[in-house]
Amino acid sequence: MKINKFSKKPENIKSRSGSKPIVCYPNDTLENNNLNILHEARKHIKKIEEITIPPRDAKTFKVNSGNFFRIESIEGPQVGDLNLFQAENLNEKFYSGKTRALYGTHISVGDKMFSSFPYLRSLATITWDTLDWYGYDKDGGSVHDVIGTRCDPYTSKLISNKDYHYCCHSNLTRALVKEKNLTIEKAEQIVHDVLNVFMLTGFTNDTKQYFMKSSPVRPGDYLEFFAETDLLGALSACPGGDCGSEHSSDVAKCYPLKVSIWGVDQKFIKGINPSILSNYNRNHGIK
Repeated sequence: MKINKFSKKPENIKSRSGSKPIVCYPNDTLENNNLNILHEARKHIKKIEEITIPPRDAKTFKVNSGNFFRIESIEGPQVGDLNLFQAENLNEKFYSGKTRALYGTHISVGDKMFSSFPYLRSLATITWDTLDWYGYDKDGGSVHDVIGTRCDPYTSKLISNKDYHYCCHSNLTRALVKEKNLTIEKAEQIVHDVLNVFMLTGFTNDTKQYFMKSSPVRPGDYLEFFAETDLLGALSACPGGDCGSEHSSDVAKCYPLKVSIWGVDQKFIKGINPSILSNYNRNHGIK
């Protein structure tokens, strides 16, 4: 946490610190030219399917390329942990770290959810967010983070020395075992760092530790996405509920979440620029 300092300050400290920050990955070239088309198209969407995710559990869902989907709060304040895969290739999955590096710690309307190497393309674009009014609060907190990895039984065991089987990692693992008839070992290997939907998080000012607060989400709120390839999603209704007290236990009040799939006539998305796989030649300097 870099609170305690054991080394001696150098005499030339001024020349070695205080430099101006530089954005590592300028994202000007990632400007979402599809957003105006998508905002017009979403006026014409029609619901195809609904899936309800029980508290402290997870379910999978499928979305065809060119359709929209929403994650919705329906009964009470509840956060969710989202995994996304390319439906026909589970090795291509959401890459939260690169999405974070490109956009920042929290994502919202117009931001893309990029996939893992060597594919690195947009799996989905966020098209609507009923919580975008929240912005960033005085503590630097915001919603929909790509910071936290997901609550999991291993970290819970490390900290509390207790076994808890309904963390989001375990919930997502069970859902994939059921959907794809995988072994627990295989399913666990492809569960990946999540988009924390509705979760209000940030880093503390003093220790820079990951924090959570009670989510501002309420029934009727939703986060909406446009699928840029055929998707398999897995969503866990976090055991932390609104994450205002604790997670990885049965203490918090939890509620279900709903995933709804929405279709649209293709004429409304005719001008969409397709999401393409990375064309890096994968030589890696080996001749």
